[in-house]
Amino acid sequence: MATSLSSADALDWAFARPRTAKLAVVLASGAPLVAPVWVARDGDDLLFNTGADTAKGRALRHEPRVSLCFDDEAPPFSFVVVAGTATISEDLAEVRRWAAVIAGRYMGADQAEAYGARNGVPGELLVRVAPTKVTGQLRVAD
Repeated sequence: MATSLSSADALDWAFARPRTAKLAVVLASGAPLVAPVWVARDGDDLLFNTGADTAKGRALRHEPRVSLCFDDEAPPFSFVVVAGTATISEDLAEVRRWAAVIAGRYMGADQAEAYGARNGVPGELLVRVAPTKVTGQLRVAD
């Protein structure tokens, strides 16, 4: 039987290991877009980088409401869904610092600075998502 998680426990589960999140945004045309993103946590806020001229970057300027899904893709299946509002920063020092933090989670501390330098450049954005709703369930298939 599935176990429902509190908001705090759901975020803890999502960040217990480096899971790639699936970001859902709405394009200016009204069409949905789902894209994978690497994510870091700052308190309850979730942060990721994207390019200003990417579909994600343009969509976030159009509509700041987003959803992020973290899941285990093998039985017994677990997931966390975070709905929230995104704010965008183009402050280069902040973009680069968080790009390194995010990369460190996924690629290891030894590669964090190289990824931070590569992704912390003009034209890149730091996106901060303030959660408005967090839900999660563990072991859905049990």
